[in-house]
Amino acid sequence: LSVRVIPGLKPPNAVYTQSFHTSAPASSKQDFYQVLGVPRTATQKEIKKAYYQMAKKYHPDTNKDDPQAKEKFAQLAEAYEVLSDEVKRKQYDTYGTAGFDAGQAGRGQHYWSGHASNVDPEELFRKIFGEFSGGRGFGDFGAIFDQPQEYIMELTFTQAAKGVNKEMSVNIETACQRCDGKGHEPGTKVQHCHNCNGSGMETVNTGPFVMRSTCRRCGGKGTVISTPCNSCRGTGQTKQKKTVMVPVPAGVEDGQTVRMPVGKKEIFITFKVQKSPIFRRDGADIHSDLYVSVAQAILGGTARTQGLYETLNLSIPTGIQTDQRIRLSGKGIARVSGYGFGDHYIHVKIKIPKNLTDRQRALLMSYAEDETDIEGTVNGVTATTTGTQLHLVSCFFHYLLLPSSVVFAMYFWSTEIRLRKEFLPS
Repeated sequence: LSVRVIPGLKPPNAVYTQSFHTSAPASSKQDFYQVLGVPRTATQKEIKKAYYQMAKKYHPDTNKDDPQAKEKFAQLAEAYEVLSDEVKRKQYDTYGTAGFDAGQAGRGQHYWSGHASNVDPEELFRKIFGEFSGGRGFGDFGAIFDQPQEYIMELTFTQAAKGVNKEMSVNIETACQRCDGKGHEPGTKVQHCHNCNGSGMETVNTGPFVMRSTCRRCGGKGTVISTPCNSCRGTGQTKQKKTVMVPVPAGVEDGQTVRMPVGKKEIFITFKVQKSPIFRRDGADIHSDLYVSVAQAILGGTARTQGLYETLNLSIPTGIQTDQRIRLSGKGIARVSGYGFGDHYIHVKIKIPKNLTDRQRALLMSYAEDETDIEGTVNGVTATTTGTQLHLVSCFFHYLLLPSSVVFAMYFWSTEIRLRKEFLPS
C-alpha cells in the first residue's frame, strides 16, 4: 500500500512516495519514545540527553556479559536517528511504528521491520559523545568507560597494623594485539574527517559570533576510524589480568581506601580488616586483656602476654585490681602521620576459681576468719560476740575428730581468753 504525501517543507507540487508496512499491528512494535524513555512532547535537547544516558548504560563495552546489550544499543541508535530528525519524527508520529520505513525516509531500512539500519550505532554514539564532552572527541571516548577500578583487599588485624606486601589480581589496559593499538581493523585505514576537512578544528556559529574549536567528530585528529577494531572497539586498548604487589602501609584501618598507580592508570583499593581475637584498636593504640590468678592479684608476680610485635613479660604489682590497666608505651600501631607509635594498654582480669581443693578451701576459710573490712557476710563464716569470726561448721567437724582431752583443754583455753578480755583492763 502506497500513500502520496506532500511534506510542508518541500517546494510546491513536489511529491514523493512514502511506503509503510501493514504486515504487523502497531501494538507489536516497541515505541521509539519508550525506547529512549521520553514523552512524545520531548524537545530535541531532551531526546539527545536521553539517548546519551541510555547509550552509556547499554553500551556493549560496559555490558560484555549481557548478550542483549548490543541489540538494545542498536535500538537506541535507531530510535534517536528517527526522533532527532524533525521530518522523520513527524512522519513517525503520523504513521507510528507499523507504518514507518526508515529505508525510504532516510539512511537505510527500518530496524523494527527486521532489517539492519544503515546507521552505525557506534559512530552515532561517538558523535553525540563528542558533543557532550565539550569537544574532546574520540580521544576521550574510552574515558567514559574507563572509570577508576575499585578493589577490595582482605587483611588480618596484624597485617593492617604492621603493614604487609600482598599480591592482588587486577585488570590493566594494554595495547590491543589485534590492531596494534591503532583502533581500526587490520587491513583498513582511517578516513579523512569531513567535518573539519582534516584540520582538526571546526567553525561554530553562535549567533553573531563565529568560534573555532576542536572538532567534535575527530577530537582534533583530522581523521576518523570507519571500521573499528572488533577486539578493542576502536579504543586501541584491551584489558588483561595481571598480578601486582600491593605495599599495604602500616596502620591502615577497616574501610580505608588508597590509590595505587598500575601502569598508566590508577586503581582504588579499599581494605577490609578482620577483627582480632586478641587485640582491640583505638586509633594507633591497641588494647588486650590479661587474666591473672587470685594469688597473683594479691601477692603480685610476673606474667607473659602476646604483644603486637613480640611476646611481652609483665610485672604484676601487689594488690592489682580487676580492670586496672597496664600501659606499655610505644608498643602500639605506627601512626599514620609517620611519627612514632601508639601504646598498648593491657586490661587486668582476675580469674576466680570455680573448684577448690580441701586445702585451698580451708585456707580461704582461715583467711575469711581474719577479715574485718568486708561488707555483708561470707558463706560458712559468721561473727562471734567478741567481734572475731568463727567458722562454725569447720570447728564442729574438727571437734568430732579430736580426742576428748584435747577438746576439754581447748574449752578451758577459750574460756580463759574470754574471761581475760572481760575482766582484765585493756
